[in-house]
Amino acid sequence: MSALRPYLLLLPGLLVLAEKADADAIIVSQAQAASTIAEVFVEERAIRVELEIAVPDLGGFRNLLPDELLARLEVQPEPLAERLPRFFSEDMVFRVADGPPLPGRVTQMRGGTRVVRDEISGEPLPLEEGNGEVVVFATLEYPLATRPTSLSMTPPRGGSGFPAPAIGMVTYHQGVAVNDFRYWGREEVLELDWADSWYSRFQTRSMKRQYDAPLNVFLYVEPYEVRVEIIARPKDLQQWTDMGLAGMDVIPVELQEEIKLKAAEFLSGSFELVIDGATVTPVLERVNFLERTLRTSTVVSPPRELGVLAATLGVILVAPTSGLPEEVSVTWNLFSDRITVVPAAATDEAGPFPYLLSADDRVLRWRNFLLQPTVPTMVEIIAPPPIYAGALVTTTWISGLLVLGLALVSVRVFHSSRQLSKLRLAAAGVLVCIGLASALLDRHHAITEARVNQIVGGLLHNVYRAFDFTEEGAIYDVLEQSVAGDLLTQIYLETRRGLELESQGGARAKVKSVDMLEVNTMTRDSGRSFVVRCVWNVSGSIGHWGHNHQRTNQYLAELTVMAVEGAWKLSGVEILQENRLY
Repeated sequence: MSALRPYLLLLPGLLVLAEKADADAIIVSQAQAASTIAEVFVEERAIRVELEIAVPDLGGFRNLLPDELLARLEVQPEPLAERLPRFFSEDMVFRVADGPPLPGRVTQMRGGTRVVRDEISGEPLPLEEGNGEVVVFATLEYPLATRPTSLSMTPPRGGSGFPAPAIGMVTYHQGVAVNDFRYWGREEVLELDWADSWYSRFQTRSMKRQYDAPLNVFLYVEPYEVRVEIIARPKDLQQWTDMGLAGMDVIPVELQEEIKLKAAEFLSGSFELVIDGATVTPVLERVNFLERTLRTSTVVSPPRELGVLAATLGVILVAPTSGLPEEVSVTWNLFSDRITVVPAAATDEAGPFPYLLSADDRVLRWRNFLLQPTVPTMVEIIAPPPIYAGALVTTTWISGLLVLGLALVSVRVFHSSRQLSKLRLAAAGVLVCIGLASALLDRHHAITEARVNQIVGGLLHNVYRAFDFTEEGAIYDVLEQSVAGDLLTQIYLETRRGLELESQGGARAKVKSVDMLEVNTMTRDSGRSFVVRCVWNVSGSIGHWGHNHQRTNQYLAELTVMAVEGAWKLSGVEILQENRLY
């Protein structure tokens, strides 16, 4: 019998366990390629380990399995009472410093279906009913007599003909993740900071989490805007200013607004912003509590009670500019015994430039080395025909007919055939000139399908370009060039809503492209207005909290365009359909 065949015999037993299991899903960390997952929770009185064991890895956990299941792996299994102590002393071993193995016990074991997770963030994903890999869930507990300063953690290593299990492990100390998902294949030592578990660390550098810094500074330089974003824990800010957290383990929802405002006010004065040689005071745009994963950083919404140790704030301050600056710098002033280095980054359209700020090197500097920077500009749109254009064509033809009539009447006055021929030739010439003039006038001002496409595409482009500015007054001034009268406020609100990222607390994406997919003219009115039904895509992005968020929306709408004060403007918009593509 092959080495894998005994594992397959366990499936019926596991399925029975799965049918008896309650409906609550076990929340585990992202496993990536690991077949078995271990979540380790270090609390004051005990270490709790939640396991999700894949069928091929069961041999590595044989001393943990009930007798009836182990019988499917080994012909003559030892009793569980003899095997279980060996599991805790030899297989999955936890020690306080260099002490003896901690005794453990099994608090739960059941079969179930593996929780499918996002391959990066580890967030649980929906699973179709009846599908999924069958696994064993087990919860173990190792009691602690005191608060240890360090823990040694050793995983099962196989043996007796069974391979070492592939384990993906994440550890939490007092609710704070000490590491991101990592493979656990050897002994690891965890240094514990009971005063602030954010600073608990594994001795192995590869076991550290990505978001390891309690403070981050991000500088974004864009046309018309310089943005400073700061990520900080209120717990760390408490060492410089009273955040009202003394004696608290959690931050209740009713206090969160006050804490946000305190943090924003304090952090606004923690740095100096210089743009092209002039010191600038940025204004507060937003402050939110954040939830950070390996994939994204999102606003905690709706608000909920937050643990003091893990709670994280994001503060955004903005300074408008007249265009793209040549040089921007941020001088950072917050350092302490624990925060000696602050990870930072200066970002433009070419990407981020990471930097480490310290007490000896406080300046995060950006210089414009872009050879051809993208500065958004307005599209020039052809002018509508003047009001007198149609009347001019009609008048030209009437004048021509009058000239022809006069020529015919003149025939009676002139009797020679030579004179008659000259008159006829002159009249014909006048009519030809009139026809050419009328055709040229009509062609110059005609609203062709190609011109309709150009006008509509240009108007939509200019509407979205208005939102490259940050000040509401500037946005309205630019919008007014493309939108008529009462529609102005509606367009402002609807477009702004479409560009906002709800998960980022209302941060607004910058439009990168407007792609017209379809434009069909429905009605025209004497060359002075028309109605079209069109489909277009809007693609945008925003650099935020060290991530780059992309968004593309598609719209189906009926647009009314009319000539107003010598320019084409949108006078009516009816959105028929809006889809978020990605």
